[in-house]
Order: sequence, then structure tokens, then C-alpha cells
Amino acid sequence: MAESTKTREASLGEIALVFLKLGTIAFGGPAAHLAMMEEEFVRRRQWITEADFLDRLATANLIPGPSSTEVAIFVGQLKRGWRGLIIAGCCFLIPAAVMVSAIAWAYVRFGSLPKAEGVLLAIKPAVVAIVIQALGKLGRTGVRTILLLVIAVLAAVLSLVGVGPVLVLVFAGLVSAAALTMKNRLLGAVGFPKIAGLQKLVGLPKVVAGVMAVAAIGAAFPVGLVRLFLSFLKIGSVVFGSGYVLLAFLQAEFVERLHWLTEKQLIDAVAVGQFTPGPVFTTATFIGYVVAGWMGAVVATVGIFLPGFLLVAVSGPLISRLRRSAVAAAALDGVVAGSLALMAVVAWQLGKASLVDWTTLGVFGVSLIALLRFRVNSAWVIAAAAVVGWVMR
Repeated sequence: MAESTKTREASLGEIALVFLKLGTIAFGGPAAHLAMMEEEFVRRRQWITEADFLDRLATANLIPGPSSTEVAIFVGQLKRGWRGLIIAGCCFLIPAAVMVSAIAWAYVRFGSLPKAEGVLLAIKPAVVAIVIQALGKLGRTGVRTILLLVIAVLAAVLSLVGVGPVLVLVFAGLVSAAALTMKNRLLGAVGFPKIAGLQKLVGLPKVVAGVMAVAAIGAAFPVGLVRLFLSFLKIGSVVFGSGYVLLAFLQAEFVERLHWLTEKQLIDAVAVGQFTPGPVFTTATFIGYVVAGWMGAVVATVGIFLPGFLLVAVSGPLISRLRRSAVAAAALDGVVAGSLALMAVVAWQLGKASLVDWTTLGVFGVSLIALLRFRVNSAWVIAAAAVVGWVMR
């Protein structure tokens, strides 16, 4: 059955409320965030078609920055233009930034982190179930041919053996585009069509990111808020991949180069970004507070997320143009399949790490049944898992 192309409109107020909710309950990292967004925007509210959602997921994976936050910004831009772009992105990250700032205040004052191990232990299996549910739904649209299935499998294998996510996605896009080109040539098509839209999609964001990164690297400001802002602006302009990649950049910048943090403070900052809802990049908020108080938290947060807003603003209008070029559209289809493969690898790795005893297996099983059989909202699944974790521990 063909996918419906009808979508509902959304007011700025609706966008704000929905993203505030997601920013408050979206535990589990980017894969879980994207699963919740797919449920909220594609299935429940019908703000965006599944194909459009996948296109924006693929594009977010091709540009630097936090991919789930960039998908949120893309959705806001699609529904209400630049106003929606700003409101969606800000409302998704503000709840986490506020929580992280409060934790950082307690950390600086009392010298330790709050204990949340029990709650996290139960939430993670529920997150795995949510990601599996989303993969099942998105896979029907994103991996709809044998070729795309082969590309997805190859992308997953490359990721598992340690190839970086950007290289995996570039490989997936090139294989898909090359396959279409070979098919056209076999059918008598003349020449090799230029992928102008894809060049723009990949090229323009990189130019913007490069300008921001060079400006930040070249600046020689004294220690203070401006220097803090520029450091995070640089990091937000060049970081692809997971929180572990972010950790490497933070280590080099704040521990080894600037000597503003100790190793322990950096590990604690990353831990806070992992166990709070919303984007992992709110690690920057914690570091900003430790370095320069409340103003430091604000400056660091703006610095690391600003490149994502700008890159989405540049990339968003190009997606529809990509679809009008057969070869560029094929390349984007390959990137979509690769993105879903990366999401599946994350689910596998998270499952191995989180399904460690009968309690976590039980939470996973009940969550999966609730999602697939009874179609329970993922927000309630997360809340129930948190309660179980609190009671059990």
C-alpha cells in the first residue's frame, strides 16, 4: 500500500509543546530520540511523511552536530519555516540544558553526581525496545529494495568493524548512485548525470562548518566567556558521530590544550550528558557551568548547538531539489539505508550492554509487547521503566 502524502499543519505553539515534552523524556541517546520523533511526528501527529522523515535523518547524519537535534530542527523548519526551526531546536534542548545546569550546580557545590544507576538500568532496555519498533517501521520505507537491503547490511558490517559513520554513509550513497548509473547505461542512457543537488547538500554545510571552525581556531582571546564560546563553536562545527567522538574533542580542547578541566571532571561531564534526557551535547552545558558558572553554561550551550541550527537552515531547502535528480535521489536513498543500518548497530550495542539480567530482560520484553501489540506511547514506556528501576534499586 502506498504511503499517504497527506500531512497535518502545526502551529508554533504545538511545535513548542511537543518538543518540550520530547526534550524532557527523550532518554537513551540519538537512536532513541529518533525513534520517539518518528512515533510522534509520522504516526501520531502526521506532521511529516515517513519518506520525508528519513530524508531529513539521512541529511542530519551527513552534517556535523547532534543528529537527533538536527532532525528536530528539520521538522520545525518543514512545518513553520525559520520560526519553527528555532522553536523546535530550542525547545528540544532547553529541558536537558536546565537539568544539566542544575546538576552542575549541585556538583560544584557538593562535589559529586546524583545516583541514578537503578533508574538508568531499567530505562535502557526500554530504549532498546523503542529503537527496534522504530527500525521496523522505518525499514519498510527506507529499505524497500534488494539493493538497499544489501547496502544496509554492508553499512552495518563496516560500522561494526570500526569504520566511521560519515565514511559509512558516503559509501552507501555512492554505491546506490553507482548502481542506478550502471543500470541506466545498460539500458542505453547517455553520459553520467551530475549529482548537483548532492554536491550542494554535502558542500555548502561543509563550507559553513569550515568557516566557523577556522574562525574559532584562529581566534586568540583570553580565557573567558568569549574563548569558551569559540571553543564550543569549533567543536560543534566539526564533530560527527557518537558521544565517544565528542569525548575525544573535549579531552583535547579542555584537558590537554586549555587545562580548564581535570580528567575526572570531563568523565563526570560526559556521564551527566548520557544519563539526562535530550541531546548528549548538553555535556557542554555542564562544562560551561564548571568553568564559568551560569553564564558559562549558557555560552557553552549556544556555542555547541549554533552550528547545527545554521547547517540545517542551509541544507533544508536543498532536500526537495535532491529528489528531482534521479541519481541524487538514489544517493540519498543509499544514505537513508546506511543511516538505518547505523541505528540498528547502536541498538545491538546498547542491547548487549543493557540486557544483563532477568530484570532487564523482563523490562525489554514487556516494553516490546506494549509497543508492538498495544501501541503504547513510548513516553509511558520510558516512565514505567523508570519507576521499575527506582523500585528495584
